[in-house]
Amino acid sequence: MTGSTPPPFTAADYRARMERAARSAADAGLAGLLVAPGPDMVWLTGYTPTAVTERLTVLVLAPGHDPVLVVPTLEAPDAEHAAGATALTLRDWTDGKDPYAVTAALLDDHGRFGISDNTWAMHLLGLQRALPGTSYASLTDALPMLRAVKDAAELELLAAAGAAADATFEEIRKVPFAGRRESDVGHDLAELLRRFGHSQVDFTIVGSGPNGANPHHEVGDRVIQRGDMVVLDFGGLKDGYGSDTTRTVHVGEPTEEERRVHDIVRAAQEAGFRAVRPGVACQEVDRAARAVIGDAGYGEYFIHRTGHGIGVTTHEPPYMIEGEEQPLVPGMCFSVEPGIYLPGRFGVRIEDIVTVTEDGGRRFNDTTREMVIVD
Repeated sequence: MTGSTPPPFTAADYRARMERAARSAADAGLAGLLVAPGPDMVWLTGYTPTAVTERLTVLVLAPGHDPVLVVPTLEAPDAEHAAGATALTLRDWTDGKDPYAVTAALLDDHGRFGISDNTWAMHLLGLQRALPGTSYASLTDALPMLRAVKDAAELELLAAAGAAADATFEEIRKVPFAGRRESDVGHDLAELLRRFGHSQVDFTIVGSGPNGANPHHEVGDRVIQRGDMVVLDFGGLKDGYGSDTTRTVHVGEPTEEERRVHDIVRAAQEAGFRAVRPGVACQEVDRAARAVIGDAGYGEYFIHRTGHGIGVTTHEPPYMIEGEEQPLVPGMCFSVEPGIYLPGRFGVRIEDIVTVTEDGGRRFNDTTREMVIVD
């Protein structure tokens, strides 16, 4: 495991994030941002409502104005104790009052606003009724890189999450596979992630034999057999930041073809990693990995993008995919996870989380990428 966990984020950290977000909104030609409960609100304020309900909760950020968090009165005591609470103004509303009128008073009545992707439709429609002259754009479209560049403390948290996932793999490779169900191994993975500090397990994919040819198979009742290739993809949140790693193991000795396919994927994963450096377009990482698999004759069996961003969620921008011309910036973190999937037979995927450094890339996963034989 890596060293001690960094100290918690402070109100000053959250104030800086909100100021940066407001500046980014202005640079994008927006009148401000409306942030609903979810990952963006957690990242900007440290606040997670105890329950997300039909009652409106929204963070209003506008250039040149102090941040305001609109909350139901009954949620205000919890909001006051959020880590970033002293960096913003709380505006509460009581049942029977119109929360959209409260929020509308904070907004330019003809402005265009970025709004969280996970905002409930009823809340967006309520704001539109209150301010018919406003318009809205999803944050993914308007500010896709809002959370993409991590600071030093965030990188340390992601490294610790990656180390916990690595420790999980080192333990899971010791357990019996043959004769057990995929769901049994998936349960083991979840328990190990929690043992090594994860508070949330987002996924435990165990794709054995032909199930490994489905990239998002997760787990089933299939009994793992000797001779199976098994894709293990698992991750979640540790101290608020994500892990996500994939290794493909083999139960007993693999065939020559299985070894060859695994070697091709390993070479593709290495090529994707080697393509990481500042200024390179995201799509170049995808192209580098895809070229290795295509040149080996398996191009049609690599059926997904090469990677996705990670931070306070396990999937977020940027994406390593053809057509994504966003240049890489130091502090960006994302997966590099090429794969080959042979329908009805087996699949292979190898995945590391990588961050962009000043002169290249750094992996947050360091377990072996060689073929691992399990019992």
